[in-house]
Amino acid sequence: MPGIALRLSQDRNAKVFTGLAIPYNPNHPGPYDRWTLKGLYDLGGGEVLVGEEFWNYVGGANIYEDLLDVFQETGQELKPELDKKFAEFK
Repeated sequence: MPGIALRLSQDRNAKVFTGLAIPYNPNHPGPYDRWTLKGLYDLGGGEVLVGEEFWNYVGGANIYEDLLDVFQETGQELKPELDKKFAEFK
């Protein structure tokens, strides 16, 4: 609330969105259906932004696909190094 008050004190017409954001949806492309949030939040009404919906809100339309591409490329590039590191734990 202090953040909202501060922002609106500077600009009474500012658009302020408050809600819950979850950057990762383990069920993608399916809906997020974690039982701990059911009944607490309206998961389909914009009160909770999950995964793709969150990233597109923060970064603009279709940024989620760009992020997936970056993670895919980075994962492929670092795979040998990661495999070597994980082998230490076997």
